[in-house]
Amino acid sequence: MMHVRRFTPQLLQVLFVSAMALVASGCSIAQTESFTFQADMPENFTISPMAYYASASGESCSGHNLIQSEQPKGVRPVEFKLPLTDTAKGCSMVLTKVVLHIEGQWGKRDLDMSLQTAGLSIRDEPSEKVRPFPTSGPLVFQGQCQWLFRTMGSKRFIRKILQCRGLDANGVVQKSLAGAALQRDQLAGKTVKLVLTEAKEELPYFDRYWIKTTSGWKPCKGNWGRDIEELCVTPPQFKPFKMPDGRDCTVYPNCTE
Repeated sequence: MMHVRRFTPQLLQVLFVSAMALVASGCSIAQTESFTFQADMPENFTISPMAYYASASGESCSGHNLIQSEQPKGVRPVEFKLPLTDTAKGCSMVLTKVVLHIEGQWGKRDLDMSLQTAGLSIRDEPSEKVRPFPTSGPLVFQGQCQWLFRTMGSKRFIRKILQCRGLDANGVVQKSLAGAALQRDQLAGKTVKLVLTEAKEELPYFDRYWIKTTSGWKPCKGNWGRDIEELCVTPPQFKPFKMPDGRDCTVYPNCTE
């Protein structure tokens, strides 16, 4: 006589939990391929990568998927894992680019900051623009951020604007934003690193609106009669301004001559 085992509710629950554990174990083995992004930045800078995903070739999906990665301010080292693929609404997605949002803090207040971007483009085909990976270590690309100062408002308070540009292999500042083109089939398991530096000297935001003296930069008074600095005239005339802390000044950054 064949013995028939009854599946009690308790036994079914045990079997279900065991099955789920096996599924979870299988998923953990088939991990999504990714690469590591690192950033070496000045102390008063933070960075946040925004990864853009588009539908894979041959699929009838439209639009794109965004995944924003954030890291708390002041956390070092800066490192993110960025998946090369994703799934959205049942569609397979592939990474197409990463926009790197750079925030520089120039003063003590939360509003004393400025934003710039750098980027990584992901290519499927080889080209002259694609950066090859070294035989060992991360692929490194470099950028430099320049602080530009100007005055704003009727009281002419100093404000600063961030401008970040790429550096070539010789350390020469380029007109383009910092970034790199990468080939998709070379990325899995690799590390890409941005080394961002800060220019030693601040410069005026408006060209020919300030004159450099032995004491510092002086904002010009021109023919337009505006509150802010104006195009310098001959002979030059100058305007006083205020530091962010409220001090009345005549030269920047020394304040007094």
